[in-house]
Amino acid sequence: MKKIVMTGGGTAGHVTPNIALMPALRKEGYEISYIGSYDGIEKNLIDAQNIPYYGISSGKLRRYFDPKNFSDPFKVIKGYGQSVKLMKQLRPDVVFSKGGFVSVPVVLAAKRCKIPAIIHESDLTPGLANKLAIPSATKVCCNFPETLNYLPKEKAVLTGSPIRQELLNGNADAAFSLCHFTDRSKPVLLVVGGSTGSRAINIAIRDLLPELIKTYNLIHLCGKGNLDTSLNRVTGYAQFEYANQELADMFALSDLVISRAGANAICELLALHKPNILIPLSAAASRGDQILNANSFRSQGFSYVLEEESLTNTTLLEAIHHVFRKKDSYIEAMKNSTGHNSIETIVGLILEASKSKANS
Repeated sequence: MKKIVMTGGGTAGHVTPNIALMPALRKEGYEISYIGSYDGIEKNLIDAQNIPYYGISSGKLRRYFDPKNFSDPFKVIKGYGQSVKLMKQLRPDVVFSKGGFVSVPVVLAAKRCKIPAIIHESDLTPGLANKLAIPSATKVCCNFPETLNYLPKEKAVLTGSPIRQELLNGNADAAFSLCHFTDRSKPVLLVVGGSTGSRAINIAIRDLLPELIKTYNLIHLCGKGNLDTSLNRVTGYAQFEYANQELADMFALSDLVISRAGANAICELLALHKPNILIPLSAAASRGDQILNANSFRSQGFSYVLEEESLTNTTLLEAIHHVFRKKDSYIEAMKNSTGHNSIETIVGLILEASKSKANS
């Protein structure tokens, strides 16, 4: 049986594309193992897939001053030693990395043990973890055409992002019932602020609620700890901290999605052909990757972009009305995009790498 080690962690975005690949890898006969941090978000997500999970020491490498910058390199060195030991124990044919700092020692260990490693970069420009891993990788997959300019030409492959296939098969009626909506004639807005929610988006949506529910049913994924119980009885408004299996049904019911601009999230919107308003995380609160992601989608005609600094009740309401008026043109642009069968393409690269390992 062929063997693969997958890695990636720190956020759900570094894990869910790996999970999306797993059914196709099993179909190809791969025995899958996963290396992540001891107690990161990836552990619970992978345990739920019944995949053997191996925790290693992990440290974050920061561009800014932090006292942990003095201790975390030693955690990375320890994680590298643990990864080398696991490579010798598991003897994989190939390693696939979705990024995050836990993946760096794994990819470096793969090179040390002469195991081909394929990595995937979701954002338009590579993050620090993948920048460190790229020299040790045999191939680098990416989502955006612009990203090819930042990668070694001989390694770069434009694949798009693996999408969980269950998202494509949601049940709109199930979501309508779950949300206790009563008026089927109203279009549905789905607001997704990320796993921890977005204070700015939550405030704007709730300020506009009396106006919005005149025209729309509204599903609001507001993030952990951000429910407002005073709004529980508002007809046409359903709030949840987050959604798991229900997300596919919510997507199926929604006519327009308001979202942050994380790479995996917007690739899901593209695959689903959902008209959308992107409100990227500001450069002040991030390295600016969401802004670049959003601008790429705007330039391709897939998205309306509203910068967080420009987010007001007025600008958000105008954006919603604009996208609804133009929704057919957004849908047409997404349908005509030069989309890639990401799962098929990436699994093909994995198979090719496995054969080269067997022949070496």
